[in-house]
Amino acid sequence: MTLNEKQITGFLGSASKAAETILEAVKEDWFINVVSHLDADGLSAAGIIGKALFRLDAKFRIRVRHWIDEKLAEDIRSEKPQLTIFSDLGSGYLDLLNERLSDFKIVILDHHQIIGEQTSRFVHVNPHLHDIDGARDISGSGVVYFVAKAMNKENVDLAPVAVVGALGDLQDKYDQRKLGGLNEKIVEDATNAGLLKVEKDLIFFGRETRPIHRTLAYTTNPFIPGISGEEDKSLAFLVSQDIKPKHGEKWRALRDLSEEEKRRLCSALADYLLSKGLHCEASNLIGHVYVLNREEPWTPLRDAREFSVLLNATGRMDRSGLGIAVCMGDRGSALEEANRTLGEYRGTISKYLGWVVEKPERMKELEGIYVVNGEGFIDNRVIGAISSILSMSLPNPEKPLIAYAMVEEEELAKISARTTDMVINKGVNLGEIMQTAAEKYSGRGGGHNIAAGAQIPMENIDAFISIVNELVRKQLKDEKIGS
Repeated sequence: MTLNEKQITGFLGSASKAAETILEAVKEDWFINVVSHLDADGLSAAGIIGKALFRLDAKFRIRVRHWIDEKLAEDIRSEKPQLTIFSDLGSGYLDLLNERLSDFKIVILDHHQIIGEQTSRFVHVNPHLHDIDGARDISGSGVVYFVAKAMNKENVDLAPVAVVGALGDLQDKYDQRKLGGLNEKIVEDATNAGLLKVEKDLIFFGRETRPIHRTLAYTTNPFIPGISGEEDKSLAFLVSQDIKPKHGEKWRALRDLSEEEKRRLCSALADYLLSKGLHCEASNLIGHVYVLNREEPWTPLRDAREFSVLLNATGRMDRSGLGIAVCMGDRGSALEEANRTLGEYRGTISKYLGWVVEKPERMKELEGIYVVNGEGFIDNRVIGAISSILSMSLPNPEKPLIAYAMVEEEELAKISARTTDMVINKGVNLGEIMQTAAEKYSGRGGGHNIAAGAQIPMENIDAFISIVNELVRKQLKDEKIGS
């Protein structure tokens, strides 16, 4: 959808209002409490607002959370910060915030679907308030970027971090994996500043930096059974397609392949995935690539998608401070440690994905959805990543995927729901479904139409899955679901 001037002006106006509120707090020397989400987009958002506040010599602290709950609200009440900024969080928790924190100064910078009653008590920047799609036109870090830019024009140099956040949030949903909507304006800012270049190529991690077989082995989107995580089998696959992995004594990178070799590799991978019962078009493997010019070649920060995976790794492996430090410019010890965390994360993801595809019964197909039960094996911190990767190559792409893992210490099930543009174009809205189903079973849910989540008491998980299956079927029949 092409955005009109009214939508853009309205959104940028709300970003300016938030910027004024934050600048006033800094001027008054207030302590600013920042709460952000733990995924790549949330850490990018935290890095952007953190850098903007640091440049102003503001007093602030950043904390990272899965979600907003009563405990967090009580912590804020007891700490009494003079201003709290929620970044990539908040819009789905308006009722809780109104109930517990209505007397606090709060700025919400988010892009998720709005749940609860909108109030003038909070400064609220959200694309949905201007009929802009928060699932594909701007991410949480993009919202924060426009606020930071309104605070000070020099913050334009943070545009690449917002691009990383948008890609981490899988917002490259325009033609050939392109960023569009307000994200495109951020790309323009970064490109005009000489910080970013956009190319078209095979979308695999390490295309400039790694031997081809290692690039294939590191690929988890799509997950390629028998190749992802398996360097020796990746090497054998290339040889079977008559693609030479070496030129003389030197390993070849993806950038060294001829166009004909790239076409052959694409076609072979698509056929291989189909042979494994996974849906993947060869054209889905090619698209827009976002290269960060100022980052060192041969590092995961050079390719924006790979940068986003590094951030996701630090968040999911409980090392979010490293990711935020890297976003704020640390290229020393934080980056070194983040790279080690990325290695651990890749191994963890490959292990869990291998476990799911090892036995067909671990991904159950119901009438309206697929269901993956982590069975106490999959860590709840990475269930969202597992859900996202699996949803890209389902046997039937017209069904959403619901995956869940247990948060034992809180006696909760953490649910991650993902689907495709094809399904949402038929009327499915996972954010609404997660909200409606969770509220029936003493939980909370929400998110985007294409990607959403929920937290519910463990004992309610079977009933929850059953009603989600029914709600998906209802929406496909164009029926209202209501809570």
